[in-house]
Formats: sequence, structure tokens, C-alpha cells
Amino acid sequence: MEQEVVKLRCHRIGCNATFTEDDNPEGSCQYHDAPIFHDGIREWSCCKKRSYDFTLFLEIPGCKTGKHTTEKPVLAKVTASPKKPIPPPTAATTTNLSSKESCPRCKQGFFCSDHGSQAKQAPLARSNVGTQGSSAPPKKVIDINEPQTCRNQGCGKTFKEKDNHETACSYHPGPAIFHDRLRGWKCCDIHVKEFDEFMSIPPCSKGWHNADPAS
Repeated sequence: MEQEVVKLRCHRIGCNATFTEDDNPEGSCQYHDAPIFHDGIREWSCCKKRSYDFTLFLEIPGCKTGKHTTEKPVLAKVTASPKKPIPPPTAATTTNLSSKESCPRCKQGFFCSDHGSQAKQAPLARSNVGTQGSSAPPKKVIDINEPQTCRNQGCGKTFKEKDNHETACSYHPGPAIFHDRLRGWKCCDIHVKEFDEFMSIPPCSKGWHNADPAS
């Protein structure tokens, strides 16, 4: 009888992939060092890439490579540099409207800290939104047996659409809250001091897995 291969979850920040001890070559892991939170801005200390939106911040690809590991990273205390502050988003109505139309979060109907609250849109309704005078783009066809990675906050699991259902995903609907050196989720009202503790807060909601929230 063939022995089942045990898959492990990488604990490096920005990776979260699964691997096996026999299949873990150098360069297979793509990750970040410590995050910095300052005046509503999220920044990676290693590559200085930033975002106001926490979900988009976590989606920034890792700038370092190495081997996967199950050891939790030891995060050094990193403070933001006071020089060269990022100006807040423009308040001009026309510019803001244009940025909303191109923002992936706004097009999904999710909350976006750059552009304020957005009206929730049903997933099917989003596929019918097109430019004036043009037909809606074709829907993306997914094989029900194709492995996909869930993009919901706090999930990140691999699933197949044939196994997807209304309670398959455990996630945080959010938003993430960062205030007075505390990190937490508004949805479940849990706040901690350390970033790795924040990433370990168990999801509080159930729903469908979502592998392509930008579609």
C-alpha cells in the first residue's frame, strides 16, 4: 500500500504554500520580511512596497526566495521612516471616479480604503458590467476538477469547484484593523500586538471559496 505524502504549510510571511520534506528545493519559497504599519500605510521592510488596502498589501509578491519552512519567523521591531510621507488619496471627484473604475477592489464591490465604501454587487452582476456601447466580457470557464487557491482573507486553501459549497471556506470578512500598535479583525473583534499573532487569528465566518475575486 502506497504511503500517503504528508503536506506541510509554509509559515514564511507572504508564502503560505504547502510542501513536502522531499520536495522543497532552494528558491521554491517566495516571501517577505517584517511588515511596517504607519499612518494607515502598510509597507514591507524588505522591498519598500506599500498599500493602503490590507488585502492588496498581502497580495504583493514576496521579494525574497528560499526554502519552505514550518518555523514561525521571528519578527524584528521595525518602525517606519518619518521622511518622504505618502500623500493621502486625492479628493478630486473626477480623479477619484477614474481610479475607482480601474481599482480591482472597487470593481469587486468590496470595501477599499483608498476610495471609501463601495456598494456590494452580486457576483453574477459583476460579469454584466461593461463600458457604454459594448457587450459584457465573456465569463471565465473553470474546470470543476481544476485545483484552485482560495483568495478569501484568512483562508488560502486549495480546493476544487466540484467540492465548493456555502460553508466550505473559513475566512475573515474584515476589514482588518490596525490602531495604537494593535492588529485585529473588526468582524470578530479580536486584537493582538504582534503581526504573527494577527495572522494566526482563526477565521470567524463561513462561505464559498473564491479563487478569482478580481473577475
